[in-house]
Amino acid sequence: MQTYEHIKQPKIEAVIYKDEYNRRLRVDDFRGNGEILLQYVNALVQTRRYEKVIVKARAGQYPFFVERGYQMEGGVNGYFNGDQAIFMSKFFTDDRRNSAHWGEEDDILHRVQALDRQRMKRPGGIKVADVSHAEQLADLYQEVFKLYPVPLHNPEYVKESMKSGTIFVYIEDGGEIVSAASAEISSTFRNAELTDCATRSSHRKGGNMKLLLTKLEEELLERGVFCAYTIARSLSFGMNAAFHQLGYLYRGRLANNCIIFDKMEDMNIWEKDLSEV
Repeated sequence: MQTYEHIKQPKIEAVIYKDEYNRRLRVDDFRGNGEILLQYVNALVQTRRYEKVIVKARAGQYPFFVERGYQMEGGVNGYFNGDQAIFMSKFFTDDRRNSAHWGEEDDILHRVQALDRQRMKRPGGIKVADVSHAEQLADLYQEVFKLYPVPLHNPEYVKESMKSGTIFVYIEDGGEIVSAASAEISSTFRNAELTDCATRSSHRKGGNMKLLLTKLEEELLERGVFCAYTIARSLSFGMNAAFHQLGYLYRGRLANNCIIFDKMEDMNIWEKDLSEV
């Protein structure tokens, strides 16, 4: 189960994402008394058995969390309406802290960063999905991902995502959606997470994903959203290569961040300032 809680008290306002499936808490924003926030967070950790807490902190909040045992895992420079978000994390079990694939992921990252950047032509034949495509999109995600952090295999979840402002784009072949990606837009902070990237095994190695991502960038620019970022599987050479080649910059790695593909995995942060394209 995954839910948002909005806290508004005399000395604090916060938005907390409770993610029982991935056994983590995420503080997406807060203002006010940090001690009150952490008292509440720590109580949730004890009662709900969360293993990891992530706080998207502003630069001025960074020392407070360091002093309380949190560590910086990465960040996104333009996240808060052009200002930096620093991803501060604290782990509550040794297993959640220790990554079994860190060295392998370092090697993948080094090979990715050695690749040349690419300049993509304006993509053609890519369409923006609407709610009538929810069944096909859910079928695509069901085929590609055995496990996923959110229930994208459920058409109703896809529809609700669209209604909340998430843009899905897709490529089809023979009337079937074979590749798709999305941009989850924050209207509050004017940023977008590029996510839900999937291609059927029968249509891989065709460069579809870079075309889809380029189309999403166009859609974001039309909406005046300049901060684009992604959180990609650290073990996926192809996905990290796609973002690097499109000009995204590596901004850190979130250890044991979520359940995806077939297990709990580390995730790389990449970002791009679309106003500079």
